[in-house]
Amino acid sequence: MTGVPTGTEFVRRQNTGLVLRSLRAQGSATRTELARRTGLAKATVGTIIGELEAIEAVHEDDSTPSGRGRPGRPITLTGQAIIGLGLEVNVDYVAAVGLDLAGTVRVVETRALATAGTPPSTRELVELATDVRTALIDGGHTVVGATVAVPGLVAQDNRTVSWAPNLGWTGRELATELEAAFGGSCPTTIDNDANCAALAEAAHGVTTDVQHSLYITGTIGIGAGIVQAGSLLRGGAGFAGEVGHMPIGDPEAICGCGRTGCWEASVGLRAMLSAVGMEEGTTPVQTALTVAARAATDAEVRAALARLGTALGTGVATLAAVLDPAAIVLGGYFVPLGAYVVPAAEAVLAERLPSASIHLPQIRLSSLGIHGAALGAAEQALADVYAGSLPG
Repeated sequence: MTGVPTGTEFVRRQNTGLVLRSLRAQGSATRTELARRTGLAKATVGTIIGELEAIEAVHEDDSTPSGRGRPGRPITLTGQAIIGLGLEVNVDYVAAVGLDLAGTVRVVETRALATAGTPPSTRELVELATDVRTALIDGGHTVVGATVAVPGLVAQDNRTVSWAPNLGWTGRELATELEAAFGGSCPTTIDNDANCAALAEAAHGVTTDVQHSLYITGTIGIGAGIVQAGSLLRGGAGFAGEVGHMPIGDPEAICGCGRTGCWEASVGLRAMLSAVGMEEGTTPVQTALTVAARAATDAEVRAALARLGTALGTGVATLAAVLDPAAIVLGGYFVPLGAYVVPAAEAVLAERLPSASIHLPQIRLSSLGIHGAALGAAEQALADVYAGSLPG
């Protein structure tokens, strides 16, 4: 959204956003029903629907004639032509998701990185982003914006990676780099990967039924996305959720941030691989699938994973005592290993959470796969449209 709208323009955008969000959250409705849902005048709704039809964001069923004594025509949010591009860059992969206005995924792609433990460049991310965006445009779609999910701290300008130790990035102006690659025609923002994944779970995954949830990433780094009353909890500087660096891990374990005793140094992907004596694969999920196959026949691997589950549960119990989530979602590499780590984590949570006898949060495994953060980033890229800023 460019500029700050004032007066009637501001009201028009607010009203348009109300209609779009109603159609997305509550489904198809007639103009009369939309007026009732949103509290807007029917004439205002009619004007908004006309504008949305002009950009192919909605479809009004004309198979049933509308008029006195006849049912109104249902209006459906379609939005196939309007796309938000979600991207993720991590230590060993980049991912992209194209999401349309109705919440339908139009494209998904992941590419492995071979950085051999060195900080990744942005070349692979830029190549993936431009390839996917070009394909969408060639297919007749309008890409209204892009959001990149990163495993680290993001400045409040939502454009700069302040600190991402596992990537080796500090103060990187990632949004500017991508916008230059897009030729200045695709507004781009940055957000933390756990925040994006938490939003994706709330909209598409295993926490659509709760208002308060905690998402834990499962990659080389460990982060958290905190959803309270349907919105992200970001904290005073926007850095809430950097739970991987809580000093509750093995006090001798060295973390990627240079400190010792961080939680992710005990429960991150490489800590898990060290515990089971196996090598890293192309992505966290593919790596974990290999470990799960070994665990099925190797008692020592199962025991190592149970110990990891105990360390995971210690951190989860600490967070649950502070945040009181209704559900705790484990993502990334934890998903294929759920059968081996979740029982131990649940046992620690039940033992250490003071309120466990009254309310014990459920530990759930993500259903979104490796693309969860990119999917949430795509939702973020559509935020201005849902606020009423229509593409030109």
